[in-house]
Amino acid sequence: MMCKLQHEKHMAKKDPEHAHRHKIKEEIAAAAAVGAAGFAFHEKHEKKEAKKKDKESHGKKHHHLF
Repeated sequence: MMCKLQHEKHMAKKDPEHAHRHKIKEEIAAAAAVGAAGFAFHEKHEKKEAKKKDKESHGKKHHHLF
């Protein structure tokens, strides 16, 4: 996502006639990057919680040698 941000920032400087359009695209790309990071964090948290619940549901396993 960072590449898209840099591209639009560069295009705003390079193409001053359409700078406003590029600035809007840059802001949209930034919002999408923040959303993607939040979603990834959420998914990781859910996976961690599911693993914890699965471990708790099986209880402790005792290995007896005799």
